Amino acid sequence: MPANIEDYALVGDGHTAALVSRNGSVDWLCWPRFDSGACFAALLGTNDNGRWLLAPAASVEAPESVTITRRYRGETLILETDYDTPEGAVTVIDFMPPGNGWSEMVRIVVGRRGTVRMTMELVLRFDYGASIPWVSRLDHESGIKAIVGPDTAVLRTPVDLHGENMRTVATFTVSANERVPFALAYSASHLRIPPARDPHTSLARADNHWREWSARNTIDGKWAAPIRRSLITLKALAYEPTGGIVAAPTTSLPEQLGGTRNWDYRYCWLRDATITLLAMMRGGYYDEARAWRSWLGRVMAGAPEQLQIMYGIAGERRLPEFEIDWLAGYQGAKPIRVGNNAVGQLQLDVYGEVMNALHLARVGGLQADETAWNVQCAMLEHLETIWQQPDEGIWETRGGRQHFVFSKVMAWVAFDRAIKSAELFELPAPLAHWHTLRDRIHAEVCEQGWNPTLGAFVQHYGADRLDASVLLLPMMGFLPPTDPRIVSTVAAVERDLMHDGFVLRYRTSEFDDGLPPGEGTFLACSFWMVDNLALQGRVDEAHAMFERLLALANDVGLLAEEYDPAAKRLVGNFPQAFSHVALVHTGLNLMKHEQEMAKATGQPAHNGMKAA
Repeated sequence: MPANIEDYALVGDGHTAALVSRNGSVDWLCWPRFDSGACFAALLGTNDNGRWLLAPAASVEAPESVTITRRYRGETLILETDYDTPEGAVTVIDFMPPGNGWSEMVRIVVGRRGTVRMTMELVLRFDYGASIPWVSRLDHESGIKAIVGPDTAVLRTPVDLHGENMRTVATFTVSANERVPFALAYSASHLRIPPARDPHTSLARADNHWREWSARNTIDGKWAAPIRRSLITLKALAYEPTGGIVAAPTTSLPEQLGGTRNWDYRYCWLRDATITLLAMMRGGYYDEARAWRSWLGRVMAGAPEQLQIMYGIAGERRLPEFEIDWLAGYQGAKPIRVGNNAVGQLQLDVYGEVMNALHLARVGGLQADETAWNVQCAMLEHLETIWQQPDEGIWETRGGRQHFVFSKVMAWVAFDRAIKSAELFELPAPLAHWHTLRDRIHAEVCEQGWNPTLGAFVQHYGADRLDASVLLLPMMGFLPPTDPRIVSTVAAVERDLMHDGFVLRYRTSEFDDGLPPGEGTFLACSFWMVDNLALQGRVDEAHAMFERLLALANDVGLLAEEYDPAAKRLVGNFPQAFSHVALVHTGLNLMKHEQEMAKATGQPAHNGMKAA
């Protein structure tokens, strides 16, 4: 059975990513891209569906006798796992070399004390655990080649390997100061296999790559460490060839343990990507912001009415959803989905998110060309014709369209940010007309989205239930945080949507979203609550809640989409860009607020950012 979600760590190379469990098993890896079929799919099934175990034999034979600790090496994506056993101690170093020219995962066993018996088991199963490759020994070097259909993988190691029950296995010992490498590389089967590269040189290059990248950030202060780790995680979720950013590297990790809310997140949502762009810019990473904006420009090209809420990592528009029936599901949760039918949904909020991101990119110095502004204007012309329609909303509900309040607010944001861009950068625009539309949308939301009985902005027009997305209204500038309607709405969310101190998106038992009820608390919504508390001057409460949220991250600083307070488990796809982006923004907001308060009182600032 796969490990708990929080027991996994991430390594990646800008093309794909792998999940490594605390016990040394690589249980998920899609090759050659994030959205390719998995060659290690034990995460969603069993070991027979593919995995790569490398660990002390004692951790398999008598796990209670082994102490395991792990960390990332400094501000890198190089994972180091320490195993202390009765025989001695070793460290396993896991990483994927970036900029290699091919995708490769390297694992190096380093002896630290005594002599430790190690075990290695490689179970390659391409196409999500369905395809067993033909394995043969390499000519003129130590290792094996596995090939099936379009896929080839090559494992190189000085350790003697042998086949056993359709697996490649090895046992060996490592003594103090010894280093034993394993390098598993991928190539298309019709091409030559990737050349051998010294694993220790690859490690040094990967270390330099990540340290140089991390040194570019502009963040300093009380919560700099988790913010920086989140930015590294977001960087690992970016597909380097195109600049597209996946929402998560996994599919079908359940939002409720054993449940059916299981989705494929290995694609690029405009919403997630735009807020990731803003997080990168706030961290000082403008190259990544430029790459994303170029990606956005390509996917936006074409007829405005064909704008989608998500795309493939290279801009693909068709992402048909189907189910895999040969995998058991993560700890029994089914179905297993590949593709995502939400690609065809109408979600009005993406227009506002895109316009907001492009406006802030201009403000940040990423000047767009004339074509980009023309495309934006065309998008607004189309938005004018559809903003009054019901949609599926930010949560991609499958129970029918509604006039979701947040969707209408983001339509307002679209026109508001376009007006600001036109006025600030002297861009040609029908400003009077846009002003009228903006005011009309604002008035409608305030009238139809407000429930005086609840004293809150609600989920959709005419509803008597809440939705945590309205926590974003003050952050988007729709109303000031001190407006009585906002204060009352935040209080209503605290009263009705909080569970064990964290925030639900909405109550799935009260709203038909097309799925059986039940899910965890949503981490991004909980970070939004922290922002609101700080904006209302409830700073101590905001800090306390932020610290509680940070404590939900696993031992290497990673967050899933949701948290189950009853099971005390992370749930949903992992690691989740939306959660890490929210952490970055909220952490920076809190440090900026504290810095401003320090200036106002003449006290030294302890929590701020370096000058950009």
